[in-house]
Amino acid sequence: MTVRVRIAPSPTGDPHVGTAYIALFNLIFARHFKGQFILRIEDTDQVRSRPEFEKNILEALRWCTISWDEGPDIGGPYGPYRQSERTDIYRTHAYELLEKGMAYKCFASSEELEEMRELAQAEGRRTAYDRRYRNLSLEEVKQKEDAGQPYVIRLKIPLKGECIYEDEIKGRITVPWADVDDQVLLKSDGYPTYHLANVVDDHLMRITHVIRGDEWMSSTPKHIFLYEAFGWNPPVFMHMPLLLGSDGKKLSKRKNPTSIFYFRDSGYLPEALVNFLTLMGYSMPKDREIYELDEIIREFDPKRIGVSGAFFDVQKLEWINQKRIIEGVPESQLWDRLQQWQFNDDFMKKLMPLVHTRMRTFGDFLDLCDFFFINQLKITPGLLSHKNTAPEAIAMLLQAVIWSLDEKESWNGKALEEASKEAEEIFGLPYKKVIIPSLFASIMGKLKGPPLFDSVTLLGKDRVRVRLMKAIEVLGGISNKKLVQLKKCWEKKDCRTLISQTAAP
Repeated sequence: MTVRVRIAPSPTGDPHVGTAYIALFNLIFARHFKGQFILRIEDTDQVRSRPEFEKNILEALRWCTISWDEGPDIGGPYGPYRQSERTDIYRTHAYELLEKGMAYKCFASSEELEEMRELAQAEGRRTAYDRRYRNLSLEEVKQKEDAGQPYVIRLKIPLKGECIYEDEIKGRITVPWADVDDQVLLKSDGYPTYHLANVVDDHLMRITHVIRGDEWMSSTPKHIFLYEAFGWNPPVFMHMPLLLGSDGKKLSKRKNPTSIFYFRDSGYLPEALVNFLTLMGYSMPKDREIYELDEIIREFDPKRIGVSGAFFDVQKLEWINQKRIIEGVPESQLWDRLQQWQFNDDFMKKLMPLVHTRMRTFGDFLDLCDFFFINQLKITPGLLSHKNTAPEAIAMLLQAVIWSLDEKESWNGKALEEASKEAEEIFGLPYKKVIIPSLFASIMGKLKGPPLFDSVTLLGKDRVRVRLMKAIEVLGGISNKKLVQLKKCWEKKDCRTLISQTAAP
């Protein structure tokens, strides 16, 4: 048997460091066992999936020195490798399950589903579809179809018994079927959900081992039942420990930098990030922490994969990166590596128009643009303070700007300008005297500099987000109570009352 594994990211945002983490272990597993590693793009989310996000995923994985044997860019014998190009395959399989009696048409409206959610919350129950359309007769189904009622196709999960399976990392897992909901397989628009497409593709692409994050364990019983319903043998499941933030919860962009591009643009070496990520889920047998990827592949043993989550310790990553720079980058190559990072023609050509008219001498250059090359800006509460405006009010303003940017298609200068104008309306704070200086100080570490919005476009989303979050921290943060109040008034687009209740300095 040829080992075949895959990574299947969704192109719905910036390439997440967790994607690189799981991709690395799939790559290591495939190379160690002389198998094949497949890249598949799960782009069935028609609202959020975009071609540029797919391009970014491929670029980010390549920067991490991760290569694949089959994929949307290079093809292969089991393509196409984008799920949006395989929708007919999924529909055929969904209707096959209908004919077998392993799935059913569900006509629940959005209003009905909302009522179910509200009732479950009121009764303190797990929110789940109540299966009210599970046992309709053929005549009842036909009547609803003839009336033009839209429907989804749901999986007919057993009502009794248990799902028992062996996870190669976690061991034997037992889940009562009563705890598993009747998963939607095919949406009313004819597009599949992740669960159907994932299982069908893994089978048709002959995937032998599914190596993915812990967060998918709750879905595994559904996937196993799908394999049984189709009459297929399931692959071996291996659920990797999650990457955890400092709060012990799953690493989240709301609290931590998570984009691969953040680490690239902040000056980390790809080999350092790869080294660090492999140590997050795996313990090498030797008493050291600096390894080459080829060495990890050669000595790989699945039994050494961790069971519990690993803290994403940025200080440890910095230590590994420093060791890599000192020991792995000779002085003769250092300038070349710096050029690959930021000191190259492409970046400098974008930077020059921002500083050109602001230089009295060339000696002003670094003072004007140093914030592009510094990871830790020296921001003080004094730099962020404003007369008659409380520090917590400024912190709430910056948090609202982050939320506004998250709602926009792109985190660029235009988006920040729109978000700052929205903040002026929502908070009633002076635009030129409070909002713009607060953004300058947070993003540049100074109150004057190159054009703010153009600079944001060049800095990139992730570095800007981290700097805004750091500024909120420097200001003393926002209490949980105030954060809840802020979210509510921000959604209503009026936070003037909340700001007026915040004590002035």
